[in-house]
Amino acid sequence: MSGAPALAAGAVACLFSATAAVPLKRLAVRWSFTDRPGGHKKHLRPTPYLGGIAIALATVLPAMAALGLADERLTAILLAASAVALLGLIDDIASLPALTRLTVETVSAIGVVLAGVELTVTGGWPDGLITVIWIVVLTNSFNLLDNMDGSLGTVAAVTAVFLAGAAFLRGQPDLGLLLVVLAGAVLGFLPHNWSPAKMFMGDAGSLFIGFVLTCSAVALVTGQGPGTTIAGLLLPTLVATVDTGVVFLSRLRAGRSPLMGGTDHVSHRLRWLGFDARSVAMLLALIAVFAGALLSVTVVGWVPPLSAAIVAGGLAVGLISLLLSVNVDTPHRPVENPPRIRERRR
Repeated sequence: MSGAPALAAGAVACLFSATAAVPLKRLAVRWSFTDRPGGHKKHLRPTPYLGGIAIALATVLPAMAALGLADERLTAILLAASAVALLGLIDDIASLPALTRLTVETVSAIGVVLAGVELTVTGGWPDGLITVIWIVVLTNSFNLLDNMDGSLGTVAAVTAVFLAGAAFLRGQPDLGLLLVVLAGAVLGFLPHNWSPAKMFMGDAGSLFIGFVLTCSAVALVTGQGPGTTIAGLLLPTLVATVDTGVVFLSRLRAGRSPLMGGTDHVSHRLRWLGFDARSVAMLLALIAVFAGALLSVTVVGWVPPLSAAIVAGGLAVGLISLLLSVNVDTPHRPVENPPRIRERRR
């Protein structure tokens, strides 16, 4: 499949997502299906959910129409991601126990692995287990990245575009089309979620995005050597990995559960330093661009994959160390436009 059909499908997904979000927003308001301020949530008024449904539909329907069911791996990714999106929607409506969420995510990941999306680490049965764990962990890392207006949307769009480029270069055009469609769906929803957000994607959207991106990254390195595998997994997930690392280490140090909501993520620390929500989203997107560029130069053979992974790993360690020094437990510094803050933390 050439790039033209992929771009056309991506444009359809973008228009679909942007348009579908409007009636879904009205429906959410009518049903009082909104995220209300309070506790650790910093947005100022009830904000409608259901944006994730627009993203999921705008990804699955155009991708299925363009690809059909010929590729078992992509069909499994789309079906499993749809199940994860439904899980997220239910969790948005009535908070689910962590065990229930992890069980559904694990079963979905197993389905993808059985379809042939699997890391090559040991060459034996542990590879399937390692792949399932990686998919579940990183899916939730992307989910946790959805804690401020536009943050996950910008990172996801950038990551999907660079992964799509890598897929085309590695001779996997169908996977490239799926990723272009995902990027289009996310970009179509982004104006609704840009600060100040008029709509949230909720767990339905963030889990769907995280699952598709993580599975796609695994699909790109299936059967590859150690260096290519490490680079192919770390680079597309760099922002989510840094955020999860910061949260996990800071809460471990403070004796708090890493599974609870909070305002100690990378985005919140950048807000404390004085950046507004839009600047935070753009900074995170720039990190994703850097990681995506590193991925691209490894795919074309300009830089050894392991060298790129070492650079990315060093950057991740440096960012985690730097951001951990930001004490978010102290009073927040003044910002330029506090009424426009729409930070969200489940």
